[in-house]
Amino acid sequence: MQIRKAVTTDASAIQQLINGYADKGAMLHRSLSELYENIRDFWVVTVDDEIAGCAALHISWKDLAELKSLAVREDCQGRGYARALIDACLKEAMTLSVGKVFALTYVPELFEKVGFQRTDKALLPRKVWTECVYCPKFPDCGEIAVIFQSI
Repeated sequence: MQIRKAVTTDASAIQQLINGYADKGAMLHRSLSELYENIRDFWVVTVDDEIAGCAALHISWKDLAELKSLAVREDCQGRGYARALIDACLKEAMTLSVGKVFALTYVPELFEKVGFQRTDKALLPRKVWTECVYCPKFPDCGEIAVIFQSI
């Protein structure tokens, strides 16, 4: 297993992984265009040179970032890859002096194991009014907001 920053040649595999979960209603679909535009946000975990998981850290504001698009192939779950991707994103946030990282998830327990706490989506107005309002699931997506505060 290796964790590294994504490169442009990873975009198709990342899209396939994310959109596989999106087809099941567990995530939002991502276009290749969107992935290329945001490839520098992504981390990947590889096993035998194949993408086994991904996650992105997207800066939202001066002291706030979102951990998004966390996905691990079903045949690779239970091996700590999701946790390793979360840790990589949190370390990057610290390097960038971002004190708070949030995520919207259907699996809050995964994030709580690494120190995130549940929060109210209303406390994330920048996210809700810049992205969520355009989501086809808005306002009843059912995702739970979690936040990690390093300070």
